[in-house]
Amino acid sequence: HVQLVESGGGSKQTGDSLRLSCDISGYMHIPYCVGWYRQSPGKEREGLAFIDNDGGTTYADSVKGRFTISRDNPKNTAYLQMNSLKSEDTAKYYCAADVRSLSLELGRPNYWGQGTQVTVS
Repeated sequence: HVQLVESGGGSKQTGDSLRLSCDISGYMHIPYCVGWYRQSPGKEREGLAFIDNDGGTTYADSVKGRFTISRDNPKNTAYLQMNSLKSEDTAKYYCAADVRSLSLELGRPNYWGQGTQVTVS
């Protein structure tokens, strides 16, 4: 049973940095990919960044150069480093996992975390 738990959200000011963590359990040595998404009220969910099991990454244009996705495989943890935060980054942030990167890029991964709120003012 795969579970994802996000942490690290909070309230920040414009220009600050914040790192989100996603603890992943249940894959039992099976390679998997991880993605970060966000959604704010009245807006569609947005895929932000994706990382495969070998560390290959892709980013949405909206966060490229400001956000960095990474993972620590021995710890089964993924991260989203967010720099130069803007008010429009305010949203609930979710991590997700799937054995296929395409599923993440299409926004249809098998497993989701419960989300963590980020507020920038």
